[in-house]
Amino acid sequence: MRVSRLLPLTLAAALALAACGGSDDKKQTGPNGLEKTNLTIGLLPIADAAAVPLAQAKGYFKEEGLTVKLETVQGGATATKQVMAGSLDVSQTNYTSVFLARENGTKVKVVADAAEAKPNLFNLMVRKDSPVKTAADLKGKKIAVNTLRNVGELAVAATLKAQGVAAKEVKFVEYPFPNMGPALQKGDIDAAWVTEPFITTGQSKQGLRTVADTMTGPTADLPIAGWQVSEKFAKENPKTVAAFQRAVLKGQKLAAENRREVQDIVPTYTKIDKDSVKVIVLPGYPTTLNPQRIQRVADLMKEFGYLRESTDAKTILVGSDG
Repeated sequence: MRVSRLLPLTLAAALALAACGGSDDKKQTGPNGLEKTNLTIGLLPIADAAAVPLAQAKGYFKEEGLTVKLETVQGGATATKQVMAGSLDVSQTNYTSVFLARENGTKVKVVADAAEAKPNLFNLMVRKDSPVKTAADLKGKKIAVNTLRNVGELAVAATLKAQGVAAKEVKFVEYPFPNMGPALQKGDIDAAWVTEPFITTGQSKQGLRTVADTMTGPTADLPIAGWQVSEKFAKENPKTVAAFQRAVLKGQKLAAENRREVQDIVPTYTKIDKDSVKVIVLPGYPTTLNPQRIQRVADLMKEFGYLRESTDAKTILVGSDG
């Protein structure tokens, strides 16, 4: 009789103890042993980011035990601040921003590649009636880039150098991509560093023409964008980071191998419509996080004075102690 009365109490105590233990160990007992299962991911509304929305739509994150929320970000510098503050777990960024941030003491790490330049993806454009015929004609001119001292200005500087024009011989000004076409039409600027879909719309609707592809020669196939986390997040959540990497890699491979998949997903998170995405130039979608490729960005930045010291690209990648 006494034993029978104790059994329910013992069972209740065991269940309560198990419940307490589950709460304490929640971080270590998620699906696949993940430290964190819910991720907030920041991305720019451009085709460079396609792998993450694809991974979400195809269930690749779910397969890894991850639930993701996608949030639009303004740019790499803003996203870095959000990652460091913890309001974003992961964010899209560009490699120029990462190297600048690291040199200034901001501890971010790249966990996956996103996009690389392709021919006619980042062009210098002018009005059709502009006297500028080549990049050499831009000496003394005003050139718009989306962000000063970043990848656009770097790419233009390399293009100008190849034509015998020093970056200090032009004036760089900052304009959002959507405002560049109207600014060219009004004559407020002489040229603009433009990407898709604004290249296509600029040619078809705003009377613009290309004078130079800024991703040739030393910038051909230049690594442009990747996915970053804070160094603290990477150290505290290694299994979660690895799960994110596996899911994104599947998305990258799908994007690299099937343009139709990219065409279908891009209008779901950008303002690029279904007709435009069929004709715009798309970036490359690398499937390896290769430090030798990314080193080209650091070397160009050092050459043109963006970095004070030479930097080993390995130091910005997750898994490095640098």
